[in-house]
Amino acid sequence: MTDIAPTGSPSTLSAPDGRIELGPDAFPADSPFANEDLRPVPLAERRWTTYNFAALWIGMAVNVPSWTLAAGLVALGMDWKQSVLTIALGNVIVLLPMLLTGHAGPKYGIPFPVLARASFGVRGANLPALLRGLVACAWFGIQTWIGGQSIYFLAGKVFGAGSWWSDAGKVGGYPWTQWLCFLLFFAVEIVIILRGMDAVRKLENWAAPLMLAGAVALLVWIANKAGGFGPLLDQPSQLGWGGDFWKVFFPALMGMIGFWSTLSLNIPDFTRFGAGQKAQVWGQSLGLPTTMAVFALLSVLVTSGAQAVYGEPIWDPSQLAARMDSTVGVLFALFILLLATLSTNIAANLVSPAYDLSNLAPKLISFRTGALIACFVGVIIFPWKLIENPDIYIFTWLGTVGGLLGTVAGILIADYWLIRRTHLDLPGLYTAGGRYWYGSGWNWRALVAFAVGAVLAVGGSYSNVDADGNKAGPFPADGIVPFLKPLADYGWAVGLGASLVLYVVLMGGRKERAEA
Repeated sequence: MTDIAPTGSPSTLSAPDGRIELGPDAFPADSPFANEDLRPVPLAERRWTTYNFAALWIGMAVNVPSWTLAAGLVALGMDWKQSVLTIALGNVIVLLPMLLTGHAGPKYGIPFPVLARASFGVRGANLPALLRGLVACAWFGIQTWIGGQSIYFLAGKVFGAGSWWSDAGKVGGYPWTQWLCFLLFFAVEIVIILRGMDAVRKLENWAAPLMLAGAVALLVWIANKAGGFGPLLDQPSQLGWGGDFWKVFFPALMGMIGFWSTLSLNIPDFTRFGAGQKAQVWGQSLGLPTTMAVFALLSVLVTSGAQAVYGEPIWDPSQLAARMDSTVGVLFALFILLLATLSTNIAANLVSPAYDLSNLAPKLISFRTGALIACFVGVIIFPWKLIENPDIYIFTWLGTVGGLLGTVAGILIADYWLIRRTHLDLPGLYTAGGRYWYGSGWNWRALVAFAVGAVLAVGGSYSNVDADGNKAGPFPADGIVPFLKPLADYGWAVGLGASLVLYVVLMGGRKERAEA
């Protein structure tokens, strides 16, 4: 059992390693801003190890959208070396804010929306929480559609061409059997998330090694059929390493950062269960950038083998696995793909909105209720349209989302590390009229920093125009705000940097009081 002792505050207790929990009478049970899911995790329940965090990231990173990231970059003109480099660098960069925001989890046992109360205010934290939650709902819909699609493709292989399965009538442009698979996968996700965070941890623990083994098995199978990795590895870049490459590289890099910028905000939702800072730092550092780089390389190698065997690059692993001759192989591939999508979707896209929605009305919405709401919102958004075009997927969707969430990350990092130096008044995060109440529960300084950072980050968002004058996206070709267009390709970095600096300036006069 962890030894704990009183801190400077009679309402909190501290472990020798600096982790803090509320004392037995400190938790404001009658507070409208608290419930059992938002309360700090007791020290005795913070037991996630380095392996748990590494397995979490392997489980989240090994999924179909991650697999197809390299494909999107190759489709934009990069060769395999440039695409893997871009993905690896983006994940190394996003790891830093991930570790910085994750620090508050093991130390205080609080989730992301509660941490955001320190900077945005007890009520104002709902703004970044709902923004993050809405993005997660959209991602949930994307991943659920992909999971159902995998079942549909591989089940069609089992039943055979011309069967009732593959020739089913269409509803809304898709066979009704595909909609059935979508609903089946949706139901499985609900069953797991309703069992709580411990079920998420157990799923990631045993799923991670199986998914890596499945990806390697797919590589061995296609390499055996191809007699090598085919011509893709030798395919030259259409962009070269000159100006044309850098015009694509920087916005693509921001897109890669945007891919996990969501988790750079709500990573405290997981690190709050950490046994200590070393567990979350080493677990994330070993799990995120290495897995994403290796997985991108695997996707390129497997696709090059598909090019050699079938005469076309098949980037969707479910469609590739459906071409296997062995029914056992197809079923194994189906299991691995479903496991990959399931582990990613639950951890990355349901945990966050469950807490975010609970923070909106703690006495009415529990973690499980929030998860159910997120599930249904994710379905009615129809977000699968976002991944039909690499331009829209990487630049419009990931770039815009990354810019907005980078702005929030800048404020959180500035507040926690620069203003408060990692010292928080834990009871005040749950109390009206306390240190983080500001003006009626809102900190106008954070709102101003967010607004300015968001405008600078995404105000210049634009859509590319092809040779025929067709736009590949919803934004004007000259940008929403034309003079901000040069900043649009660096949205995440611009949003994070601008909001961080402005927030520190605006909060400068309150620094001493915040640390008192």
